[in-house]
Amino acid sequence: MIVESEKEINSLKAIGRVVAQTLKLMMEQAQPGITTAELDAIGREFLEKEGAQSAPQVMYSFLAQPASAFRLSSRTVSPATRYCRQGQLINIDVSAEMGGYFADTGGSMVVAKQVSEYDKMIEATKSALVKAVQAARAGQPLNGIGKAIQDEAKRNGFGVIFDLTGHGIGHKLHEEPTQVYNYYKSKDRRMLDEGVVLAIEPFLTTGRGHIFEESDGWSLRTIDRTIAAQFEHTVIVTKDEPIILTLA
Repeated sequence: MIVESEKEINSLKAIGRVVAQTLKLMMEQAQPGITTAELDAIGREFLEKEGAQSAPQVMYSFLAQPASAFRLSSRTVSPATRYCRQGQLINIDVSAEMGGYFADTGGSMVVAKQVSEYDKMIEATKSALVKAVQAARAGQPLNGIGKAIQDEAKRNGFGVIFDLTGHGIGHKLHEEPTQVYNYYKSKDRRMLDEGVVLAIEPFLTTGRGHIFEESDGWSLRTIDRTIAAQFEHTVIVTKDEPIILTLA
């Protein structure tokens, strides 16, 4: 989507605020003993109260509600039956639609405990997102986003997940430009247009950087069972600082 009016900007800001607040609420409620289904119910209720609905349901008729706390995991999991455990690294991804506009956000956290190994990766992934957003300027190469992510990951002693990418968003959950890579792809010659809306989502890992989808059609697992983390913002690209839509 290319933003063409103030009305579109305000509509995107509105749904961006809703998904950001949903993510914040779900992360606050992710305590030991709660199931991912219960977390989904909390998120669904908040979305409905705000007049929004789950993007996976709107776009793909996916039965899970706004998010699965185990969307990205080093273990085999099922969103409807898994319990959050103290000290567990989880990822929550929230995407929703309101008034014909979509926004997408996500974050990783450790449940009710500090774990130095996990905390280091979480902070590095947050930093990679900041660097990636800063690289998203109109007239600049799209692959600068991936370079910023990969450079920051390497600086902190991590790798990236090559199989997962950011994407365009706006009137649909997934739009052009597709495959906003989380690593530097030299052959990608695309340039960033002013007003394009992107979901930027770095994924960092301690492993080889490849994943597969579980049989539930939703959960993801690293092939080498290593840990991974993700943070995500939806932004509008401008010639200056991007407009970050998904701030709570």
